[in-house]
Amino acid sequence: MVLAFPPCTHLSVSGAKWFEQKQRDGRQQMGIGFFLAFTALDHIPRVAIENPIGIMSKLYRKPDQIIQPWQFGHPETKATCLWLKGLPPLVPTNDVHEQMLALPEEERHKVFRMPPSPERGKLRSKTYPGIAKAMATQWTKE
Repeated sequence: MVLAFPPCTHLSVSGAKWFEQKQRDGRQQMGIGFFLAFTALDHIPRVAIENPIGIMSKLYRKPDQIIQPWQFGHPETKATCLWLKGLPPLVPTNDVHEQMLALPEEERHKVFRMPPSPERGKLRSKTYPGIAKAMATQWTKE
């Protein structure tokens, strides 16, 4: 099994205003190639590729599933796409949607509203523990 978390820096819609520059200097093509390398693992029976909403939904194919942190115990939003081969979609484990809705909007959308900083990219790309646990427990039962 391969669980792939390719860098989304040049693929995510959150960076769309820089796409033209990234296409000109080749960074976007490099990101696309890296992502697509995981789709060509024909000898691996189970593959999950994780990335935010971005251009791969059009260039490769639509994801098999889009999940949110609030489905796995984290009261915030961050749409995350999963492209799956030989694996079932994740089943939400701890839906805190109602709890999230009770929070101020800036709390619900912490990742989206994160101000620029040297650590911003790293913080925005974190995998929530509830999602990681669901992947580990649901996809390793066999």
